[in-house]
Amino acid sequence: MSIKDDMVVQFNYSLRDEKGDVIESNEGLEPISYLHGHDNMMPGIEDAINGKQIGEKFTITPPAADTYGERQADAEQRVSVKHLVGAKVWKPGMAAVVNTDEGKRQVTIIKVGKFMATVDVNHPLSGRELTFDIEIVGARDASDEEIAHGHAHGAGGHHH
Repeated sequence: MSIKDDMVVQFNYSLRDEKGDVIESNEGLEPISYLHGHDNMMPGIEDAINGKQIGEKFTITPPAADTYGERQADAEQRVSVKHLVGAKVWKPGMAAVVNTDEGKRQVTIIKVGKFMATVDVNHPLSGRELTFDIEIVGARDASDEEIAHGHAHGAGGHHH
């Protein structure tokens, strides 16, 4: 069965940096599940999975624009320290989470004062040449409800 749109796909992955060091992996955890063809996965990953078979293992290094995005030079913002989530004391270089109108967003602290902080809103992995080792471990046709909702349900997917 080839992976195509309107399928729920499950995969395991490791993410390696430019030096080949693993910086993220779901080893020992549940597989990642998503609804293929519904913009629920990074374009570079979804494009690489398209047409693959259950059990296939492969390695890809998609362009930054197709993973975490290119770095934007003008991506600094000032926010109130009280809106930073993740630590009690902040220092430059630390990662924080900020709740926005579009949901939670990971930021990096550039400068911090008593009440305000300057943050970089680029994703910490943006602009980098990253390599993904992927193994397709499962796939099934999505239910009509999953297609209507635009995401996978059940184990590894969204729970209502």
